[in-house]
Amino acid sequence: MPRKIRVLIVDDSATVRQALKALLETDPEIEVTGTAPDPYVATQRIAEQEPDVITLDVEMPRMDGLTFLEKIMAQHPIPVVICSSLTERGSETAFAALEKGAVEIITKPKMGTKQFFDESAVHICDVVKSAARAKRHDGVRPPVAKTLSVQPKLTADAMLEKGSSRAMIETTERIVAVGASTGGTEALRIFLEALPADAPGTVIVQHMPEKFTAQFAARLNGLCKVTVKEAVNGDSVLRGQALIAPGNRHLLVKRSGARYYVEIKDGPLVSRHRPSVDVLFRSTARYAGRNAVGVIMTGMGDDGAKGMREMKDAGAYNIAQDEESCVVFGMPAEAIKNGGVDRVIPLEQIAPEVVRLCR
Repeated sequence: MPRKIRVLIVDDSATVRQALKALLETDPEIEVTGTAPDPYVATQRIAEQEPDVITLDVEMPRMDGLTFLEKIMAQHPIPVVICSSLTERGSETAFAALEKGAVEIITKPKMGTKQFFDESAVHICDVVKSAARAKRHDGVRPPVAKTLSVQPKLTADAMLEKGSSRAMIETTERIVAVGASTGGTEALRIFLEALPADAPGTVIVQHMPEKFTAQFAARLNGLCKVTVKEAVNGDSVLRGQALIAPGNRHLLVKRSGARYYVEIKDGPLVSRHRPSVDVLFRSTARYAGRNAVGVIMTGMGDDGAKGMREMKDAGAYNIAQDEESCVVFGMPAEAIKNGGVDRVIPLEQIAPEVVRLCR
């Protein structure tokens, strides 16, 4: 049996520390080895326990989380998951932390229904496992077992039945469907910054908590030639625009005549995620077919693998990010294994290839 993933929780709130510990300990592959109320105590815990992953609050007394994160990345490049509040300031700080080397963002746990607790546990545990397998800030991949226990999970059938492609033969406009998870915030920045102003309409699922996707889209919009925005129900998929699925909502591509648009829907976790890449890819296969290009990027797990195969079977051309440029080569590897990928290329080559295919 592989050893458990050792987690250190750093948060100035005792309530949050207890809630996170309870959520993480629902997973038999994770062990919370310690907690700390501030970075000074955390420094001692790191020396004593050598954790595999740190969950870190970014707003703490004595030393703020960003300063502590910089020290961790410089001295002990341990994967860090940012635990943030659902506020504008919290999201700004969380994205600054990602730029400084944090792996992912989770939101601070709160009390709710049993379903809410169960879904929060699934999400938070998956994020921690993903972080444990991520390429570290110094470029080294940690020696953690790659196998994961497979638990029952819903497929895209829960949101949209599988059907043959209804893409109109006379439709010539191409669209691009992209899925990403761990490491995807930076991968998407590189991809979208490289697209020209008249790039094909793009729809994106990035695994990210609610309230953060709007801020993420706004940050990208200020950097890119294309317009980037959080998708709203009914938005048209337009040339020169990228739509990002809102956190905690599924995004589906639909078509009315020659017009593609998006539908934003509630629903269960699909492939352990909401939004789910499989849901996006299935809807793209069904309504765009050979008029689509699929892209799957860095991330742990297999979300998107089945949907990408459905896209390929419907006539789409699909690209996977290569292992060397991935933070976690999970989702692309599963899509390749499932036979849904036409080409595997480095991250920097994806945007030019997409543009070439959509000419």
